[in-house]
Amino acid sequence: MRFLKSADEREIASLRKSVVDLERRLANQEGLHDNRLNQLEAKVSEHEQRLNDVPSTSQIVSAMEALLSKTMTSLDARLSAQANSIEVLKSTVSQTDELLEKVLESIDRLKEDENVPVLAGSR
Repeated sequence: MRFLKSADEREIASLRKSVVDLERRLANQEGLHDNRLNQLEAKVSEHEQRLNDVPSTSQIVSAMEALLSKTMTSLDARLSAQANSIEVLKSTVSQTDELLEKVLESIDRLKEDENVPVLAGSR
C-alpha cells in the first residue's frame, strides 16, 4: 500500500506542480494583458486629448469667414484708395492740359506778334 500511496502522492505532487505552473503562466499572461491594456488606455487618452485640441468645423468656418471678411475689407480700402488716386491723377492731368494749352496759346500769340511788322513811328 505504501507503493500505491507513494504513486498517488507523486501524481498529486505532479498535479500540484502543474497547477502552480499554470497559475504562474496565467498570472504572467494577466500581467502582460494588464500592461497592454494600460498602454492602449494611455493611447486612447492621448488621442482623445488631441481630438479635444482640434478645432471644430464650425470654429474653422468661423475663422475662415473672419479672415475672408478682413481680407475683403482690406481689398475694398485699397481699391478705394487707388480709385481716389486715379481721380486725383485725372484732375492733375486735366489741369496740366489746360495750363499747357494756355502756354501754347501764349507762344502762338508771341509768334504772331513777331510776324507783325513794326511801324517806324510806333517805337
